[in-house]
Amino acid sequence: MSQWYMLTLVGQDRPGIVARLTTALYQAGCNLGETSMLRLGGNFTVMMMVEAPGDDASLRALLAPVVEALHLALHIDPIEGRLHHRPVPDVSILVHGADRAGIVSEVTTRAAQAGLNILDLESDVGGTEQQPIYILQIQGVATQGIAALAAALSPLQAQGVKVDVRAVDTLIG
Repeated sequence: MSQWYMLTLVGQDRPGIVARLTTALYQAGCNLGETSMLRLGGNFTVMMMVEAPGDDASLRALLAPVVEALHLALHIDPIEGRLHHRPVPDVSILVHGADRAGIVSEVTTRAAQAGLNILDLESDVGGTEQQPIYILQIQGVATQGIAALAAALSPLQAQGVKVDVRAVDTLIG
């Protein structure tokens, strides 16, 4: 009997991580569901929904050679598969301003209070070391409407944080 797991792996970025992980999983008869893989500041991280025969100990054992060779940290959690249930975003938010502590907390707290269900969040620090600019991109579902979300985020403008809230047109094409 198979079980779904969420695998989280983190390590120094280098070519071939995805290829080695997915090959080991494929050769062991595992099935991939949704995945998210990205590079953050020279580090690589991946979250994978994996359907695997056996228990988490056998999954850990089959990945051990790759994890050890690439010096990755591995975390495994049993989950429900729930494929084909991904919500479609209806709002996109772009935030940027002088880098300072608390921007993500302020934006996400105000957005949550206005009914935002965050589906994807990415942030980056641009500009220069002397004048860093924090950039935050969020996609989600505005459960109380986009106008309520825009109103909740607008006070941040007075703090020098530019916020752009836009509807996502899901019927393009």
